[in-house]
Amino acid sequence: MTHVTDSPRTLLRTCPLCEAVCGLELTLDSDDRIVSVRGDHADPFSKGFICPKGATLGHLDSDPDRLTAPMIRDRATDTWRTASWDEAFGVIRERLPQVSAAHGNQAVGLYLGNPNAHTVAGALYVPLLIRALGTRSLFSASTADQMPKQVSSGLLFGDPLTVAVPDLDRTDYLLMLGANPLESNGSLCTAPDFPGRLKALRQRGGRFVVVDPRRTRTAKLADEHLFVRPGSDAYLLFGIVHTLFAENLTDVRVEVNGLDEVRAAAADFTPELVAGRTGVPAETIVRIARELAAAPTAAVYARIGTCTAEFGTLTQWLVDVVNVLTGNLDTPGGAMFATGAALGIVRSRPFRTARWGSRVRGLPEAMGELPVATLADEILTPGDGQIRAMVTVAGNPVLSAPSGARLDSAFAGLEFMVSVDRYLNETTRHADVILPPPRILQSPHYDFALLNFAVHNYARYSRPLIPLGEGELSEAEVLARLALAVSGQEPQPGLDPLTVVDEIVIAGTLHKAGMAERRGELLGDNTTEQRIDMMLRLGPFGEWASTPDDASEWRGKLNLRVLLDNPHGIDLGPLESRLPGVLRTASRRVELAPPEMLADLERLRARVRAEQPEMVLVGRRQLRSNNSWLHNVGPLVGGSNRCTLHINPEDAARLGLNGLAVVKSAAGTLTVEVEPTDDIMPGVVSLPHGWGHEDSEQSVARAHAGVNANVLTDDSLVDAPSGNAVFNGVPVTLTRA
Repeated sequence: MTHVTDSPRTLLRTCPLCEAVCGLELTLDSDDRIVSVRGDHADPFSKGFICPKGATLGHLDSDPDRLTAPMIRDRATDTWRTASWDEAFGVIRERLPQVSAAHGNQAVGLYLGNPNAHTVAGALYVPLLIRALGTRSLFSASTADQMPKQVSSGLLFGDPLTVAVPDLDRTDYLLMLGANPLESNGSLCTAPDFPGRLKALRQRGGRFVVVDPRRTRTAKLADEHLFVRPGSDAYLLFGIVHTLFAENLTDVRVEVNGLDEVRAAAADFTPELVAGRTGVPAETIVRIARELAAAPTAAVYARIGTCTAEFGTLTQWLVDVVNVLTGNLDTPGGAMFATGAALGIVRSRPFRTARWGSRVRGLPEAMGELPVATLADEILTPGDGQIRAMVTVAGNPVLSAPSGARLDSAFAGLEFMVSVDRYLNETTRHADVILPPPRILQSPHYDFALLNFAVHNYARYSRPLIPLGEGELSEAEVLARLALAVSGQEPQPGLDPLTVVDEIVIAGTLHKAGMAERRGELLGDNTTEQRIDMMLRLGPFGEWASTPDDASEWRGKLNLRVLLDNPHGIDLGPLESRLPGVLRTASRRVELAPPEMLADLERLRARVRAEQPEMVLVGRRQLRSNNSWLHNVGPLVGGSNRCTLHINPEDAARLGLNGLAVVKSAAGTLTVEVEPTDDIMPGVVSLPHGWGHEDSEQSVARAHAGVNANVLTDDSLVDAPSGNAVFNGVPVTLTRA
């Protein structure tokens, strides 16, 4: 049932497609279809900025290939049919508990894709599903993306969600490694209009340096770009740390433990030694160290290119070590900690990893989950605890995880699988039941996770713009009913599962806060909004929070009504110094030399003089792409958004490559179109991720299939401390097709 109005109208909403949290103005026609998308110029954070992805939100919302009803697969014929919600949950309620009963809870795995970080339902109701499954076989896109940063932050600060971000709007010097925000819009650094902020940095006389094996759009904007060999960022940073100590350039302004240990660890990594491994001249490394130390304010920021490498966690650790040593941690213009407006998880104990390990390879747990690089092992290897059934929520690991072809085969052999997804894609085609969420415009939006990594404190809430039609379920309702079904339970007559869950959470949270008597004051049209209101009231700016005097005009005032009355969002002020208050280490100091990092140095030392492969593969971000799920949007594919192999012209000529090339790694082989470009350093080739749609049910994606780069990545290679997959620096050989 469609909500019909007499004339077009303009509505406001936060864009949910990436981490930039841009405000949008959407014009809807009388049939509730998006006919126009513009940036919201009144949004105090994004100020009208919009990227090509956000501009095509209407195409995504009205995609004819989007699933609108539950789907059930007949395994005998491998055909699909639509079903009612009751029938779909009934199949799950019957089949999934059978697997758990026969083989134990660990025989059911759960995979969470990164869109969960962009939805209210993912933030508030996925934990309910995790508890209902009762399994430690939990995997997510985090271990194919940012887990090294979270593990490093957890070891340094005691909480993996306490992540320092560059204070972009006030810094005088920015050193960026392995990040391309002009195309990604930023990651673990929420900054709408990242390009404008970088331009402003230079216009006010600041300096911006990019380190990357590709001359990306971001690198072309910088004052200086340094080519670096993939996977060698930790060596480069150690060369900087060595120089800071050797030339007495340190200026530590926060309370730390382990300074002497870091000094000793850096002693071996001279600029001359690491130059041979990184390809960056020793004199350049020394100069960068001196520039960081001399700048009035400076920040080092490193992202996915460094996280998805062999020494990802060491690299992320060294990023913050440099920020500490130069006096730029928790200082305006340096690397600072955002203050999210909503009440978050308050960690009572210091962060630890490896509380358990994976069954087959013994890889470490981090943040309650196991590395996705070992998911195929856990499905394919017989024995007690073998995964025999899967639940996936908003993810496509067949294309996004390493050794994609192996994982594809593993999913095909499962006894049962259920997916919460809007598409029949390369992963969900293996499911027995697919549960689609409603249209984007039918869901509320608040960025619980991303605003904790923002470069400016800010809050904005978007109500659903279109009501649910008859027979439609919200994404929150889908997850709540799924949690019941995987437990073998049916909804109790007359009781809404979602409301029951919310009331329990609200009661427990208010009781813990000593405010049980204030339940009746919570605002909202439903219990989901009442939970959001409670989190705002109890958060750092909330009217129920106990906060000191502060420069922000919003301290002690925030609740849901305030956000509803300010639909463009609220400027909560610049980042503030937060140490030692945010620390959760046992010492209440920054632990600059965690034992886990010092122990991993043996791996780093062992590789410093190791023979280098002739050619290595790295990934590639594209402005008009966001993993695999935007490849079915017609206006976003084509042009520069193509799946080609970037290679330096010297390498192409030396290897006799033109047209198509065969690329081979230890994991697999691909044939792909070659695109020579001077924007990539010799010895490196690059493929974008998320492609490989040749058998897709999505019509646009199938017409622009590309190849799955993760046929080449090897799931046996991981960053040791975090278990993160290695996608950058993969050895490959190339021959003419």
